[in-house]
Amino acid sequence: MDIPDCLCIGAAHWDVIGHSPAQIAPGDDVPGRIYQSAGGVALNVARALAQQGHRPALIAAIGQDGAGTALVAAIQAAGIETRCLVRSALPTDAYIGIEDANGLIAAIAASRALEALDIGCLAPLQDGRLGSDAAPWRGPVVIDSGVSPSLLEALAYAPALEGCDVRLTAASPAKAARLRVFLGRQGCCFYLNLAEAGALCATPFPDSAHAARALLGLGAARVLVTHGPHSATDADAAAVITLSPPAVPALRVTGAGDHFMGAHIAQELSGAPREIALRHALNAAAAHVSQAPHPS
Repeated sequence: MDIPDCLCIGAAHWDVIGHSPAQIAPGDDVPGRIYQSAGGVALNVARALAQQGHRPALIAAIGQDGAGTALVAAIQAAGIETRCLVRSALPTDAYIGIEDANGLIAAIAASRALEALDIGCLAPLQDGRLGSDAAPWRGPVVIDSGVSPSLLEALAYAPALEGCDVRLTAASPAKAARLRVFLGRQGCCFYLNLAEAGALCATPFPDSAHAARALLGLGAARVLVTHGPHSATDADAAAVITLSPPAVPALRVTGAGDHFMGAHIAQELSGAPREIALRHALNAAAAHVSQAPHPS
């Protein structure tokens, strides 16, 4: 059995996405494509890491229903370690999103299982599955803000995560402010889009560079801010790097940030310089949005 080299904590559910190339107004009935796939921020990042040759482990809450059984099978097929999953008595979570030519229009996430996850989910870091007191986990840890605020606070101060390379991402602008508990903590890197950065800082920004500098001012040790087809920034106290992504047609948007994050972490684990890692991540996100998904 391959030993996991990275850990992702957060959402894993079924996505149902409707995408239309037209612009959608409230009440519109438009032609387009509808597809279903295994999704969720933590799962998407784990899958991107697996595609880059890594062996990620996933901590997520998945129901014991038929949808959950099928989801676990899909996760295993993606090359992701499933021994750390929490099988919940609640129904398997689901997400419905509507996209048009301008991006995501609206989404509904049914996340009861995820929001019920508690600090007990870190048991694999202590019982030997991933680590123990004698041999603590030292790989990167991805945490998405879709988990409950109480769990995020517990994770921020969890002894099992002390000294870990923690990578944080917002599940949405509405859940970005939950990550404030990690501001001022060393070893934490934030991955946010421009809207999420604005929500976390409670102020809008014109571009990724302004947002990144503001987050550093609030105590973030390091931050990567993306802005769709516009420039992205990687910033810490030592450097501010801003690059533009390749121009591609957007055939979908859901999961782009997760692919960016997974590709970036994989590059850094391979020792790539920061500018090269950022460029690779932007290319990976562009490749994702420019590929039409298979309709269900």
